[in-house]
Amino acid sequence: MRVPNSVVLPVGTHTDCCPKQEVEEKRSNIMAKITAMLVERKSNLTHFINNLEDSEEPEVYVDQWEKLKEMENCTLTILDLVAVNCTDHSDIKKLEATILEHVKNEELFPEVVRVLPPIYREVEAAIVDITQSEEMADHGMMDLQYLLSELSQHEHLANLDKELLQDILRYLHRIGLIVWYEEIKHLASTVFLQPTFLITTFKVSMGNRTLQGPSFAM
Repeated sequence: MRVPNSVVLPVGTHTDCCPKQEVEEKRSNIMAKITAMLVERKSNLTHFINNLEDSEEPEVYVDQWEKLKEMENCTLTILDLVAVNCTDHSDIKKLEATILEHVKNEELFPEVVRVLPPIYREVEAAIVDITQSEEMADHGMMDLQYLLSELSQHEHLANLDKELLQDILRYLHRIGLIVWYEEIKHLASTVFLQPTFLITTFKVSMGNRTLQGPSFAM
């Protein structure tokens, strides 16, 4: 909701735990809740903005007003929920095909056709090589400065500087190849070269919760 022109694809899992009719009911229910949530968000933002504008000293709240206006202008596109059985390979392929179909939609992603400088591909290939090397730790975490020194040893990347690397990491983060939480102070100097490690960690954490009865998780 805070990212301009966001596109969200809700995914419902565990369909194998629900009768087909219940899956459709839950799909409709979830989409209805999301729609209601967006309407409520818009209403709340308008309310907060009006309150600041009608205050006795609106100039005092200029910063808050600007942030709220910025959020108000952020469009959020919600796509139809995709329900999958994660134990069925054909369902996973269906989800993959759906994601690719949406990503290629220029109306949803106007910048989908973009020519990247060759160095972006070179850094991407070098990072893949690093993650596949025997020296790479299982957790896949690497200090940003150390990553720069490692990449600088590759052909054509000797002149790679930190600022350019950060730009490339932002791109690789967006496409899901790596994870880099640059906005979090304590994590800004750490790059997660293997996002699957984080996913596994989250799964273990979530797995500690006790679930009662069949569920349709999103």
